[in-house]
Amino acid sequence: MASCATPAYQQLDQQAAESGFLRSTVTGGKFRHVLYASKARDSVADKDTLHIYIEGDGVNWQWNRFVKADPTPNRSLMLSLMESDLGNVLYVGRPCYLGLELDEGCDADHWTYERYSPQVVNSMAAVIKAEASQYRKVVLIGHSGGGALALLIAEQVPAVTAIVTIAAIVDTDAWTKHHGYTRLVGSLNPAKRDPLPSSIRQLHLTGGRDKNMPTSLVQQWVARQLGAKHWEIPQNSHLCCWDKNWPSVLLWLASI
Repeated sequence: MASCATPAYQQLDQQAAESGFLRSTVTGGKFRHVLYASKARDSVADKDTLHIYIEGDGVNWQWNRFVKADPTPNRSLMLSLMESDLGNVLYVGRPCYLGLELDEGCDADHWTYERYSPQVVNSMAAVIKAEASQYRKVVLIGHSGGGALALLIAEQVPAVTAIVTIAAIVDTDAWTKHHGYTRLVGSLNPAKRDPLPSSIRQLHLTGGRDKNMPTSLVQQWVARQLGAKHWEIPQNSHLCCWDKNWPSVLLWLASI
């Protein structure tokens, strides 16, 4: 009962604090964004590379009928994965999430039909460029809709050298058609963008038990990308159990 009464963003704040991450708020191109950063961010061995973690879409709708007043999820997969990453790590929150839904300029479109709009992408890219200015390499890591944003943001951040996505919505039209949802009018669709350059290494993960973003919706898109790798984890679903695979992902990142 207490958990249900606590706002979702406060639950994520608590999760972040338990993992040793500090919360701050910065302004991007149009919106404010919450950041979670490690207290030991400046003490890791690799000073050249920054891993940016981007959350999925959260809870946009209630009972698939009513728009949620706050789309923030009650638990963060990205914070859980970030906790096991011993490099320079930074969680970049999406606009209007994490208690910022009442900010000027925010409305429900920014977490429904315009969740991947140019305004959202540009604002997140501005934050990432500013936060990554002292690093030579940037790795973007995104789950679900956060994976879609990572692909779109990479076009604007020259320092990006690698992308890892988990159950990413790489084709918004195919995804909405698969589920019978209304098209994401106002959002950019990664599937309609030019392939990213081969200088950006890509690893795309899908789960064999994922009913939200089935592997079949990702495979054709991955084949168009230059040198991209695809790992299907048969036992994983949309949210479970990516923490078990994360050491292998981090080893892949260390090897490129």
